[in-house]
Amino acid sequence: MSAGAEHVVGAGHRTRSAVGDTAVAGPAHHPVVDELTASESALRRFLFGLPGVDQVGAESRVAALSTRSIKNDAKLWAIDAAISMVDLTTLEGADTPGKVRSLCAKAVRPDPADGSVPPVAAVCVYPDLVAVAKAALAGSPVAVASVATAFPSGRAPLAVRLADVRDALHAGADEIDMVIDRGAYLAGRYATVLEEVRAVKQACGPAHLKVILETGELATYDNVRRASWIAMLGGADFVKTSTGKVTPAATLPVALVIAEAVRDFFEATGRRVGVKVAGGIRTAKDAIRYLVVVNETAGDEWLTPAMFRFGASSLLNDLLMQRSKQRSGAYASPDDFSVE
Repeated sequence: MSAGAEHVVGAGHRTRSAVGDTAVAGPAHHPVVDELTASESALRRFLFGLPGVDQVGAESRVAALSTRSIKNDAKLWAIDAAISMVDLTTLEGADTPGKVRSLCAKAVRPDPADGSVPPVAAVCVYPDLVAVAKAALAGSPVAVASVATAFPSGRAPLAVRLADVRDALHAGADEIDMVIDRGAYLAGRYATVLEEVRAVKQACGPAHLKVILETGELATYDNVRRASWIAMLGGADFVKTSTGKVTPAATLPVALVIAEAVRDFFEATGRRVGVKVAGGIRTAKDAIRYLVVVNETAGDEWLTPAMFRFGASSLLNDLLMQRSKQRSGAYASPDDFSVE
């Protein structure tokens, strides 16, 4: 852990899939995953054998972590880390190629007046605008992410959702953000959700897959924990909280529960899965609280863009303003930064 990270977080801390009881080949292999997904009954037995989430305990824990104060160099480190973890996002019906190109320019050079600001992790757009983003980001380290699988509802036949994924990949997407079928999950069709994650992961090939749970619709922390495990057993590279289209979206207790799940999955399988929080995160103070929660729960190995992301649009400007304040002692004006 870097010195800055230590000050921010303090000290602390090919697979088979199941439809009915029939096991079939899937996209990743590990004995633990094989065992837990050997049949629908095995999957259900595992999910309902997970410890229940102590709601009061989880909310008290994040409340305590939220009081942590960091200053000076540690805060600047945290702000730069958060900038580098942003998936700069535009997912509106009024999106245009011009808007996406402008967003991409900002992603590569967040502050045109300060070349020391790191680029963001990715730009996230709808599939029909992936080619525009790919061209605009050519030669940069910024990835192109695309929502797919009938985002944001996830309510379409699997063949349609997979076609959505393939279209985005064909256009050049490096990462796919898929949504699970919450109706299937809430109806107890866990094997169906697992199968669909695996099918999308297989379609992704080398592209990273972020699986969106839409935690505001899952309603309970126990559901968040179980859905996180289904996503990881299906091959997710990231577990993502939300689409940003449903309230509530990301919350600190939900991030804590997901961080516990990815930590436990790593301990069981040796494979690290990232965490992405999205929706409602607008200030640098909020972003730093998420960094603290994830580090204290999963560990500092998750404090990199490869393992942690913010899905956001307005967050970046507040990070830039706070960065200016840390470096110059004076707040920049919001007008100093572009608004896409």
